[in-house]
Amino acid sequence: MLLEQITKPEDLKKFTTQELEQLAAEIRSFLIEKLSETGGHLAPNLGVVELTVVLHYLYNSPQDKFVFDVGHQSYVHKMLTGRMDKFDTLRKYKGLCGFVKRSESEHDVWEAGHSSTSLSAAMGMALARDLKGETNKVVAIIGDGALTGGMALEALNHIGHEKRNMVVVLNDNEMSIAPNVGAIHNYLGKMRSAKNYQKVKDEVHQLLSKIPAIGGKITKTAEWLKDSLKYMVVSGVLFEELGLTYLGPVDGHDIGKLMEAFQQADKVGGPVLVHVLSTKGKGYAPAESDSHKWHGITPYKIESGQVLKAVGPPMYTEVFGNALIELAEQDERIVAVTPAMPGGSGIIKFGERFPGRMFDVGIAEQHAATLCAALAVEGLKPVFAVYSTFLQRAYDQVVHDICRQNLNVVFAIDRAGFVGPDGETHHGVFDVPFLRHIPNIVIMMPKDENEMRDMMKTALAYNDGPIAVRYPRVTGRGVALNPEMQTIPIGSWEELQSGESAAIVTLGPMIEVAEEAAALLKREGLSVRLVNARFIKPLDEEMLMRLASENGRILVLEEGAVSGGLGSAVLEFYAERGVQDVQVKCIGIPDRFIEHGSIQEQRAETGLTSEAVASEIMRMLPRPRKSASGSRL
Repeated sequence: MLLEQITKPEDLKKFTTQELEQLAAEIRSFLIEKLSETGGHLAPNLGVVELTVVLHYLYNSPQDKFVFDVGHQSYVHKMLTGRMDKFDTLRKYKGLCGFVKRSESEHDVWEAGHSSTSLSAAMGMALARDLKGETNKVVAIIGDGALTGGMALEALNHIGHEKRNMVVVLNDNEMSIAPNVGAIHNYLGKMRSAKNYQKVKDEVHQLLSKIPAIGGKITKTAEWLKDSLKYMVVSGVLFEELGLTYLGPVDGHDIGKLMEAFQQADKVGGPVLVHVLSTKGKGYAPAESDSHKWHGITPYKIESGQVLKAVGPPMYTEVFGNALIELAEQDERIVAVTPAMPGGSGIIKFGERFPGRMFDVGIAEQHAATLCAALAVEGLKPVFAVYSTFLQRAYDQVVHDICRQNLNVVFAIDRAGFVGPDGETHHGVFDVPFLRHIPNIVIMMPKDENEMRDMMKTALAYNDGPIAVRYPRVTGRGVALNPEMQTIPIGSWEELQSGESAAIVTLGPMIEVAEEAAALLKREGLSVRLVNARFIKPLDEEMLMRLASENGRILVLEEGAVSGGLGSAVLEFYAERGVQDVQVKCIGIPDRFIEHGSIQEQRAETGLTSEAVASEIMRMLPRPRKSASGSRL
């Protein structure tokens, strides 16, 4: 096998084009086999096999810089840069990362788990190269979905202005995670059908170069004629008008044509955009037919494509989506907004039921947030369905456009807490600290499926400003659903278990951990009070004062950043009121990024386990004194 001969990118350069085609087939087989066991981003990587092979064949990594947008399509890159033997550990604890990771290899020059950053990063590397007097190449690989992100368009504007030598590879497969939407998507569709543009442009350029330049007027006329061809052949030439030389479209699965395109790009001065047409999931029928489902996949059976999933209670995402439909049946003002995540955010069924009331704005979280603000101004009830990690991208809009105007926007914040294999770029552990200090907002988190439904009812019945419901990427607890949803008094906590020794204040999936810890402590003769702090903001002030006077020792447990989280809010509350006779211990995620693995492993690493909680409670309690005879007093 040719694949066995690859230990570094230089090994590719000895192969013929025909052998590179064979290598591409071997890479596909390897990925399909390995990911059937580990899961991962199969469809995106099957779509970039030939493209990645050609890039490593023509360029010299790591001297030449490959900047992958998002980074989940970098598996082939990892294979060609000496990490093929680590694929059994893909996305596992302490194993190979599912995204580009600088600490893994010198060939990984830029890290990303969010989209639309590659062009800005590549521009920075090109500027640094020129300032240092170096001559290496810089290549950014961005998908058509990521190109809808405002940051990518900002970078394109700057790239066209600076005119630095760099290559932008537009990997156009008409998909991001979900089918792409928007005017740019439609524009690219027109360009896909204009395959003769570059050929005609080159032929006319050759013809004009043979005409003697008789005076400036004829020269200007000739240049005008050449330039006007863009408008004759293509409906709008966005990239060339922005200052990039456009090459393509080129078949992303034809190694020979890809070679020609990039060799031509290297002959052109300034920034060049190579438009590559690819098929997401290429080479594996199930992934080709449903690239949305196979974008990120759990282990599966290769022959049938059957996905191996554990049977159990529904995910919180599904509970949210069903509740939203039920509530929207009763109130036609309810609309849903998603930044290119209708499936992951659980609102596909909502869109099917109410096609005119679901808006997928593409990878554009900032726009989505302000759009929701305006919808609220006009009397609608917008629900912004977004992952916690992606809400970070719209922080200013949340502050400036929604909270400052105190608008009735509902934030449905999915993937709150650890997310497992996707790792540090996708954990939803910062939303409480960055939302809690913003005036006007209410923040909730449910303990189970029923409370999830009730919180959706509460959020959409709330008329006094923005309100957020955050929920984890885990299955529910399997509780029976009540026939009717109920509203919950804003700011009210719930006592789940009485106890005198100490109190555990917690929320969401950590309630199960707290219950297990309480059971361990009961064996030691200790009774612990359990409180469901379902409102992170506002706090239940009456309950907090009771806990201080009746228990005195409080452990706050949360699956989120401990700095600025619920525990910080409790400490601030007591400090502001001068309550001194109370001991508060906060357990949460420490001040560092937690890498990929299972959620259980991530919790164990950060002390979010029943054993760790029980031990901490024991340390908070006064130690029995011993008499001279050795008996405990």
